[in-house]
Amino acid sequence: MEVKELGHLVLYVRDLERSARFYRDVLGWRPIVDGSTSPVRAPIAAFSAPSNRTHHELLLIEVGSDAAPIPPGRRVGMYHFGLKVGDSDDELREAVRTLEANAVPVLGASDHGVTHSLYIEDPDGNEIELYIDVAGVDWRADPTLVMSPIKPLRL
Repeated sequence: MEVKELGHLVLYVRDLERSARFYRDVLGWRPIVDGSTSPVRAPIAAFSAPSNRTHHELLLIEVGSDAAPIPPGRRVGMYHFGLKVGDSDDELREAVRTLEANAVPVLGASDHGVTHSLYIEDPDGNEIELYIDVAGVDWRADPTLVMSPIKPLRL
């Protein structure tokens, strides 16, 4: 077997409306299915990136306000997921402006050599890396560049 690509991400969320608003209005994902209006009524929402790469890339499933939170600190499980927001630092600066306009704090900013990255959290505490690939860095010719020392990002 050979995995061809990462297909989609499914997240459990406390409040579907709040999370759908974040992914739609802040991050710009295109709604595909709203479980409150679909033929099969369910507390779900599906999204695709504006690139329309596939049928859905993000599925949110509401589990309610009494669900256990993501435990803090070192733990097994997902650390973060990355979303490419463009190909230039100008696009990353635009992302910062959008985050500021929506009162979403930037938790960190890193220069990974191959990418420039911002770190945020969604309403349920899932960490998200918003990144651009650095122009002119040929990581295919030198895969070790992916493990370059991390430096602070200065936009």
